[in-house]
Amino acid sequence: MPSYLEHAKSYFDQRAPSRRYWKSRSRCYHRSMEDFIRFLIPPGKSVLEIGCSTGELLAAARPSRGVGVDISPKMLELAAAKYPDYRFIEGDAHHLPLEEKFDYVILSDTVGNLWDVQRCFEQLHKVTTPRSRIVITYYNKLWYPFLCIAEALRMKSPAGSQNWLSIADLDNLLHLAGFETVKRGMRFLFPFSVPWLTPLFNRILANLPVLNRLCLVQYVVAKPIHRPNEKVPSAYSVSVIVPTLNEAGNIEGAITRVPPMSRHVETIFVDGRSTDGTVEKIQEMIARYPDRDIKFATQKGKGKADAVFQGFDVASGDILMILDSDLTMPPEDLPKFYEALASGAGELINGCRLVYPMEKEAMRTLNYLANHFFSLAFTWLLGQRIKDTLCGTKVLFKSDYEEIKRNRSFFGDFDPFGDFDLLFGAAKLNLKIVDLPIRYRERVYGDIKIHRFRHGLLLVRMCAFAARKIKFI
Repeated sequence: MPSYLEHAKSYFDQRAPSRRYWKSRSRCYHRSMEDFIRFLIPPGKSVLEIGCSTGELLAAARPSRGVGVDISPKMLELAAAKYPDYRFIEGDAHHLPLEEKFDYVILSDTVGNLWDVQRCFEQLHKVTTPRSRIVITYYNKLWYPFLCIAEALRMKSPAGSQNWLSIADLDNLLHLAGFETVKRGMRFLFPFSVPWLTPLFNRILANLPVLNRLCLVQYVVAKPIHRPNEKVPSAYSVSVIVPTLNEAGNIEGAITRVPPMSRHVETIFVDGRSTDGTVEKIQEMIARYPDRDIKFATQKGKGKADAVFQGFDVASGDILMILDSDLTMPPEDLPKFYEALASGAGELINGCRLVYPMEKEAMRTLNYLANHFFSLAFTWLLGQRIKDTLCGTKVLFKSDYEEIKRNRSFFGDFDPFGDFDLLFGAAKLNLKIVDLPIRYRERVYGDIKIHRFRHGLLLVRMCAFAARKIKFI
């Protein structure tokens, strides 16, 4: 190890004076990587880059607090001169000279130069919290001969001897070091700047099945592993949001069937101007159960999403839960969602109706097929496995919802149900989305509110819009 470190330090010091020259020779690749980092990391976060070189990628992340670590003093001199607002520290990735915590840690084209990748990943616990994210990018090994040719033609800087790791290798090493993958993928099929061809290859063809496997860059976003044997904290307060429209027969069950799960639970009914006595029933429940914290609001706009988000805005709980007032998702299962979120198993817990057998009339065949279609579409779009996109029960921290809300303009505000809004928003913020299987029950009161064809076409439009915003960038 000492001889390796001395060699690496000398190697990169020798190349420091020409580093920016080589970046200019392959500026299409480096600009694309900077754009991608800006897409992955919201502005204003605290960011550490390990193997920061001359600092351009760290600056592209637009951090509120930026720190770069590199083994080469001469690289760091160049970085500090150009980016005085950030801090640059000489250090070895195998023994990080830091104890402070960061929202994001970047290792871009770094793992290929490490002596012991697992040891480096283990060091990341020093600088991360359970809410931190690790962003790793590296070359696809299929490109090895082409990169060698590019070096011979002086189109790329010499890289020296490299480790070549697949996404599966990175997943495994991260797991051994105590991290789990949130999302993964491939980028950049055509790393050259040619009008028309570059956007065609990199925005469209690079995202198609099979062709995607041929991309130059593979990436992984990871987080510290959830520990299932750790005690689940009970200190969080909970707000259960129940949107209602002509659901009088289900109101009492929405209150009495919710088990204890935290230090405080409030139930917020948001009614969309019911005509069947739903409002009167809610008022009756408030009077009958004075020991329960029950609130009521009349919906200002239209649609389930508007009602849910109105409830989120007035909620006082640390954790937000959506409970559909048809009670087809049993309220008795809500503690499972609480435990999954509070323990760190996920950061958006998504109910999944497609694992256990359903009651006979719980879901019509066309709806069932549509759910499978959207499952495949979302898994491809978000880089995370999503089995059931349209289950009404979703649970997340209010602080995460507030950030999703602040970034809502990125996708637009035309989801009538709110499911896509939360899933897209969570994925954009690199939150871990976890499916939690439930036993879906038949509706016993009221009518279904979904218009299959009209709403189905709208959801397809939303998928196409999200593809343009997430994939075809």
